[in-house]
Amino acid sequence: MKIWVDADACPAVIKEILFRAADRAQIETTLVANHTMRIPPSPFIKLVTVSSGFDVADDEIVKRLEAGDLVITADIPLASEVIDKQGLALNPRGELYTQHNIKSILNMRDFMDTLRASGVQTGGPAALGQSEKQAFANQLDRLITKHHRSLK
Repeated sequence: MKIWVDADACPAVIKEILFRAADRAQIETTLVANHTMRIPPSPFIKLVTVSSGFDVADDEIVKRLEAGDLVITADIPLASEVIDKQGLALNPRGELYTQHNIKSILNMRDFMDTLRASGVQTGGPAALGQSEKQAFANQLDRLITKHHRSLK
C-alpha cells in the first residue's frame, strides 16, 4: 500500500499526522500538488509537483494509483475514481469512502452544486475540529494496521 495525498487542499494538521504515520509505519507517502511545499526529510515522504489546471493533481493521482493504495482527499469525484480503481479513499475528517457510500455522497455533492449554481447560499464545511482530527488519525491507523496484518 502507498499513500497518495491530494495535497493542495489538505489541511496542514492532517499532513502532519500523515508525515508521522509514514515514518512510523514506513509507508511510501506522496503528496501531489500544483505548487511546491515543505515536506520533512524522510525516505518515505515525497512531493510530486504538477502544473496548475483543473484536476491536474487528481489525474496524476489516478494515473499512478494501484489497487489497494490509499488516497487522502476531500474531492468526492476523485474519491469515486479511486474506488473504481480498487483503491481506498479517506477524507481529512476521517470518513472512509466506500463502494457502498460513494454514490450517495456524490449525488449529495452534485445536489449542493446545483443549489449553489441557482444562488442558494449553502455555506462551506465547518472548520476541522479536534474530533475530526482524531477520527482521521484513528481511521488512518486502522487502515495501516490492516495493511501490515495482510503482509504477515
